[in-house]
Amino acid sequence: MTETNEADVCVMGAGPVGGTLACRLAMAGVRTVVIDRASLPPMEHPAFDGRAYAIAAGVRPLLQEAGLWDRLPQAPGPILDIRVTDGRIGRPASRLHLHFDHREAGAEAAPFGWMVEARSLRVALNALMPTLPTLRVFAPAETAVERRDDGVTVQVAGGPRIACRLVVAAEGRRSPLRDQARIPVTHLPYNQTGIVCAVAHDRPHHGVALEHFLPAGPFAQLPMAASPDAEAGGAANVSAIVWTDRTERAEKLIALDEARFNREIARRLGDHLGAVHVVGRRWHYPLSAMLVHRYVDTRLALAGDAAHGIHPIAGQGLNLGFRDVIALADLVAEAVAAGDDPGSAALLARYQRRRRPDNILMLAMTDGLDRLFSSDLRPLRLARDLGIAAVDRAGPLKRLFMRQAMGISRLAR
Repeated sequence: MTETNEADVCVMGAGPVGGTLACRLAMAGVRTVVIDRASLPPMEHPAFDGRAYAIAAGVRPLLQEAGLWDRLPQAPGPILDIRVTDGRIGRPASRLHLHFDHREAGAEAAPFGWMVEARSLRVALNALMPTLPTLRVFAPAETAVERRDDGVTVQVAGGPRIACRLVVAAEGRRSPLRDQARIPVTHLPYNQTGIVCAVAHDRPHHGVALEHFLPAGPFAQLPMAASPDAEAGGAANVSAIVWTDRTERAEKLIALDEARFNREIARRLGDHLGAVHVVGRRWHYPLSAMLVHRYVDTRLALAGDAAHGIHPIAGQGLNLGFRDVIALADLVAEAVAAGDDPGSAALLARYQRRRRPDNILMLAMTDGLDRLFSSDLRPLRLARDLGIAAVDRAGPLKRLFMRQAMGISRLAR
């Protein structure tokens, strides 16, 4: 006979959002199961691969409460300043720019955020999850999920049956649970591709991030911590590159040999960091925005990329997923502690009210920025450069933008 296990919540997907949610709930004493169709990546001796996450200041407490921050094996790199510029490839940036200094944000001079290597967060998740007494992990595992008004049954193929009160879809943009619930989704294609890599450079970055707007899409340089293994002998000065270009051109760029690829990065980055060269792998992803019409269904909540997708122009995609985790974990932990139903329709309605407006606002903001800055028309370029300079001189508005980027403003909660 199939064994039946009792749980409060079952999280489908053990990636950064699903894994963090599972750890946060388990740390709060919520009986949690996390299931992933794929094996957890073996991370005993991970190699540097060039991928990193920008973790906003307002999200760091979540990773601390989930028990993950202090388990990161590689030190995060703080983002102290952000410089926003506009220009064209191979030409100096406009002299009208916007500079955000973390000391002006009024948040006890905390950094805007930290760059965390993707492998570092994966190592922390893999190390923590097996140690939590109220968390069970099944990966790789196929499942069949049945949702009813009175509860959820998750049958693990070749394993136990799990009876729980709530199932969370954290499976990514192609969420099977979202499709099963027939939740409508609107996709906004960009005809752009994101190129992600890391570079070593001669001069230190001093914790300064660059967002350089170009006609084909934004080019970002994000300060990482020194790496002992990005290349032989280590690399003292390392930055992440998030580079957006039109898909047709991006495919040609990705195919370039190393020397020519490095030159293309230097043309966009400028010479303020000295000579640059790629370390680790190159990654590329098609870009689109995604609007999910509702975040909940019977005994079901969507989180992370299953619930929303935005342009990477502001580096907020994963942070929005982590804010989903903050809202949902707080609601569920409070319900369980009070002896209430963590999968009730009322709780799920509160979750949607907390998260959907923030995510829609960020989608509209990033979509608008991409459309505004992806034009090379001279009058529009002049108008946006003047706008950038005006914001740089408008103290209260500038501070609002800084606190929003840090995830500590009223709108980000």
